[in-house]
Amino acid sequence: MRVIFFLSLFLALTAGCSEAPQEESVLRQDYASLENLARGTEVRWHMWGGSAQINQWVDTYVAGEMKRLYDISVTRVPMDAPVFVNKLLTEKAAGKNTGTMDLLWINGENFKNAMQAGVLFGPFADRLPNFTAWYDPQKSAHDFGFPVNGFEAPYGRAQFVFEYDTERTPVPPATLAELADWIRANPGRFTYPQPPDFTGSAFLRQIFYATTGGHEQYMDGFNPDLYAKNAPLAFAWLSELGPYLWQEGRTYPKDAAALDTLFARGEIDMAMSYHPAHAQMKILEKTYPDTAKTFVLAEGAIFNTHFTAIPFNAPNKAGAMVLANFLMSPEAQLSKFKPENWGDLPALEIAKLDEEKRRAFDAVDLGAATLGADALSAAAVPEIASEYLELLERDWDKIILGH
Repeated sequence: MRVIFFLSLFLALTAGCSEAPQEESVLRQDYASLENLARGTEVRWHMWGGSAQINQWVDTYVAGEMKRLYDISVTRVPMDAPVFVNKLLTEKAAGKNTGTMDLLWINGENFKNAMQAGVLFGPFADRLPNFTAWYDPQKSAHDFGFPVNGFEAPYGRAQFVFEYDTERTPVPPATLAELADWIRANPGRFTYPQPPDFTGSAFLRQIFYATTGGHEQYMDGFNPDLYAKNAPLAFAWLSELGPYLWQEGRTYPKDAAALDTLFARGEIDMAMSYHPAHAQMKILEKTYPDTAKTFVLAEGAIFNTHFTAIPFNAPNKAGAMVLANFLMSPEAQLSKFKPENWGDLPALEIAKLDEEKRRAFDAVDLGAATLGADALSAAAVPEIASEYLELLERDWDKIILGH
């Protein structure tokens, strides 16, 4: 009996030891070994699923290339970031050391909350050869002001733009004051997605910046007194214009895709996107009219980086790292950049590429609807700390919706 007891104890201890260091062993392996370990496996990528074009790019190009290059099957699982973060928090509390999610599309307050709760795996970014070869670590060192510390891998950049139809609106507003005048003069023809939809939330932050004197004052981290002083200015602007919005501001589109539909059907005269080439993509798919164009306001256009991350209990960490590395490759970045595929801005440093690859990026036709790089760069303003974002979304719900 004593022999059986000690044998059982030994097996239990060794089982625990083999499970716990598994993630450390993944980080210790060289990248070639990771690729070999991941061959023949499945990677379940949990990501926002609100764009048919992005979904198609993942299901066709990404899944096809991952299968061809690495014999890895990619399964896209549509799920909003707050939902999968809450799922991870629940699994961590329950001691579930093996989950069902391998890779996440995440950033902003969701990343901060996940990091603070200890539900992400890493640091892993510097283990990925595409990151070390083509990226500037300083440009992806923070996510909405929160340190990344290698727990995220950058794979795209976004910048906020407005969309309009030159047939309906020959000259778009140039400033926030002109936008307010246009909304009053065209009742029912403007709206924005309901936060926390990321496009609606970005519009809310644009208004916060523009009504309170600009972004510079918010760049030193979260200041609750500053928020308490300034936020009423933004909500006063939104509240005053509410009755002039689509549906008289009683309801809002649930997400960016719903806003696209309203614009495409002619129910509203302006839309907005976090992707500067989004309007051109919609023209190419025959959803938007050929006369659609984009504009930014003089007060600036917020830009940020989007990332992938790996859950602490991902069952296929090696496969997740291979997929994260592929998404950062020049080939994937180029495919993603083309408006017919997505139009997402590249996150890599094009200057680091060889001449042939640079020419390929330069040759991408972003279309007449897309603002030029100079105009976008001149308007670019950085993201706000995630604590501001969370308070803005909470107070929008209370003040604008009356919840």
